[in-house]
Amino acid sequence: MNRTVTRALGTGALSAAAMIAAAGVASAHVTVVAPGAAQGGYTVLTVRVPTESDTASTASVTVDLPNLTSARTEPMPGWTATVERSADDKATGVTWTADPGNPGVGPGQFQQFVLSAGPLPEEDTVSFPARQTYSDGQVVAWDQPATDGAEPEYPAPTLELAAASADDHAGHGGHSAAASDTATTTAAAESSSSDDTALWVAGVALVLGALGAALGLGSVLRGRRS
Repeated sequence: MNRTVTRALGTGALSAAAMIAAAGVASAHVTVVAPGAAQGGYTVLTVRVPTESDTASTASVTVDLPNLTSARTEPMPGWTATVERSADDKATGVTWTADPGNPGVGPGQFQQFVLSAGPLPEEDTVSFPARQTYSDGQVVAWDQPATDGAEPEYPAPTLELAAASADDHAGHGGHSAAASDTATTTAAAESSSSDDTALWVAGVALVLGALGAALGLGSVLRGRRS
């Protein structure tokens, strides 16, 4: 009985270790995440870059973009971001490079790079091939597509997109912006009117309260005199 339990525990431990190892390998890939990203919409892309080398740091990373109209990087101390654009001013890629004196992303570490971008392609999935450059000159290309459901050794970061909605398309047009401004102005006017009404009611209540107190005091005085 004890041997059976011991074997079961040993098998479970090995399985758990294998699962952890597999998760560690998967998490070591360069990935792009954007919860809620939808086709044709704008989103915030987070590029997660782990350093797999045991001896070198990540000095720069380049991510290809699918010809986006808008691509804005978030300022990050110690890093310089450069957005590459085509002749028709479409964003085709972005590169983050460690500034002089910045050791980069060291072994056993990872860094997140943030990009506001859109509109996204109207496709179920979109790929963001990346190139990771190490301080020793090694370049790792994360650009391999998945085949037959199997993950390649260096998979390209891929993002699944939700179906497009009317709000995703209208949310960035001039008419929508004007409508938003109008709604904001209307809400502010309603709030101001509500505040004025509340002040007026409070003032009336204070006057009535003072009048009531005065009448009550007069009654008390009259009662004492009688």
